[in-house]
Amino acid sequence: MGFMSKVKWILGILMIFVLIIATNLIDRNNFLRVKDAVETIYEDRVVANDIIFEINSLVHDKELALVKQDSLYFIEKNEVKVKKMLSLLSRFEKTRLTKEEKLLFANLKEHITQMNTYKQPFGTNESEALQAKINEVKDDLHDLTKIQLSEGGRQLNISKKAINSVELFTQLEIYILIGLAILIQIVVIYDPKKTE
Repeated sequence: MGFMSKVKWILGILMIFVLIIATNLIDRNNFLRVKDAVETIYEDRVVANDIIFEINSLVHDKELALVKQDSLYFIEKNEVKVKKMLSLLSRFEKTRLTKEEKLLFANLKEHITQMNTYKQPFGTNESEALQAKINEVKDDLHDLTKIQLSEGGRQLNISKKAINSVELFTQLEIYILIGLAILIQIVVIYDPKKTE
């Protein structure tokens, strides 16, 4: 095998090597985007939605006790439920929040703090004021739930785009590898006749 044949082989192999590395780096980036989107959907959307549900359940318990005028709830259970609610708020705060979520979350925390100041809300004015705060908290929770849904959809679209990009690059890789294989065969087989 002559020197030029060796150079042709080396160049052919190097072209394939560079192509494989380049497509691997592109695929790796796309897979990281998919991984991040899936983790975000779970950690920052599904978990956050569960926390919202739990807070909503605690608020509902308080509202039910208010409607029934259950003084036993406010004497024995309210403080425990408030601590649980504050713990849930702390967990929610650790998720990745969008700008809109940060604003709504700040409102939610303020409304929950105000709602929890009522210890024995059985006077007419106190009962109506507590109900108004409960309604504000429920509205905040509803709005946060809607954000979880829209952000989850957005993350899903990001992962779909990354997957489509991976599929496109995989098809391009196959076509380029076929083209390179044909090119290498031509280069290796082609042997110009020496003119004397």
